[in-house]
Amino acid sequence: MSKAFTKESTQDEDDEELALPSLPQGTRNYMTPAGYARLRAEFMALLDVERPKIVEIVSWAAKNGDRSENGDYLYGKKRLREIDRRLRFLTKRLDIAEVADPSAHHGSDQIFFGATVTYANAKGEERTITIKGIDESDSLAGEVSWISPIARALLKAREGDEVQLMTPGGVERLEVLEVSYPAPAT
Repeated sequence: MSKAFTKESTQDEDDEELALPSLPQGTRNYMTPAGYARLRAEFMALLDVERPKIVEIVSWAAKNGDRSENGDYLYGKKRLREIDRRLRFLTKRLDIAEVADPSAHHGSDQIFFGATVTYANAKGEERTITIKGIDESDSLAGEVSWISPIARALLKAREGDEVQLMTPGGVERLEVLEVSYPAPAT
């Protein structure tokens, strides 16, 4: 097929796919030290290990002649674009990251970034969540982003406080039962 009839993606289209989750105006991208280290390790592994391997494979495959039916070449180029896209994304995220150590609040009963909070709703159902950064939160592990509605409702509250959470079904009242932070590293 002639290249005149194929659509090649542009750099701008690739970056639109990875649009950063929106942050409130004038705020930083808070992250725990462990979350920052995890993103940094991924960045370094892609840059120092995986990308050079793929470049070597593509270079070797290009020397084999006909590139239009060369699977190693075609897959390698595609994988190289994926790696470069991820590297651009990680670079942007690491550049705007603000590392906040939750252990600085160890012993406090007020909710800040990095707190593990146990709360109860009006039905008496208890739930425990940890407030983390956008790039490191995992809802399956009970971690929520600090910009999520539940985190915003809980931030700055103290043990024993009652907060209001706006939900699609109306206002839900939550009682803060326990607040904890990781112990400082010794």
